[in-house]
Amino acid sequence: MVNVTEAAVEIKDLVKTYPSSFRRKTFRAVDEVSLRIQKGEVYGLIGPNGSGKSTTMKALLGLVAPTSGECRVFGYDSMKVDARKYVGFLPENPYFYKHQTAVETLKFYGKLCGMRGKQLEGRIRELLELVSLEDAKDRRLGGYSKGMLQRVGLAQALIQDPQLVVLDEPTAGVDPVGSRQIRDLIFKLKESGVTVFLCSHLLEQVQEVCDQVGILFNGKMVMQGSVDSLTAVSSQREILVEGIESMDMEQLESMLTKAGGKLIECSAPRKSLENLFLEIAKQSGEEAR
Repeated sequence: MVNVTEAAVEIKDLVKTYPSSFRRKTFRAVDEVSLRIQKGEVYGLIGPNGSGKSTTMKALLGLVAPTSGECRVFGYDSMKVDARKYVGFLPENPYFYKHQTAVETLKFYGKLCGMRGKQLEGRIRELLELVSLEDAKDRRLGGYSKGMLQRVGLAQALIQDPQLVVLDEPTAGVDPVGSRQIRDLIFKLKESGVTVFLCSHLLEQVQEVCDQVGILFNGKMVMQGSVDSLTAVSSQREILVEGIESMDMEQLESMLTKAGGKLIECSAPRKSLENLFLEIAKQSGEEAR
């Protein structure tokens, strides 16, 4: 049973090293990464290729053992079997038997999770409706588009009704329509209380769906926080006013009531997550020289 008092994901000082052929040295793929994801949040992990995103996810899933540090899922050590029954995983390039249909594929994965009979049949119907594949349920997967295969992959990740779903590049190679469908599915998962941990190169989509974001460079967590806090331009302010002509900003706030205007909104302007990412990439490149 899920421990309701624990965070969905807690990674503390995670280090993962691999042997290197160069003078018998080791390569540190993940360097003291820490993050925490609360239940029901959507957390996006972004970074360039080779930054340690996939290794971090694999450590959380118990697929690789940390060199040091720890990963916990709902309070359970991720290397223990108890942690895995609460987690669904969609890898970047899922492989399915192309001669099978969507129904046969989901039945296969459901049986691996110990599901049988009417329970499994009902769950398959529910998931096919969720991922909008009811009309294609009896078609062979060999005739599916990339977007349809990703939706089948998402359905198999949800077959055991997990409380945490880990998505590695869920929209990789998917056209804009398929990408939007997967985005909508992530929103549905969030609405149902499922925690989502995703890795994506589509920064606009990450900004749209995620509550929290972490940015990795060279195995290190260089910045993390809410999307609003990361993208706010703290040195500036935006004011949305209704009912008055434009005027000097220095006089605006003191004159609003007198002018008969109504202050609708005052907030820091936003920069895109992509611009923030590029700024950090530039800084990290300069520091590495």
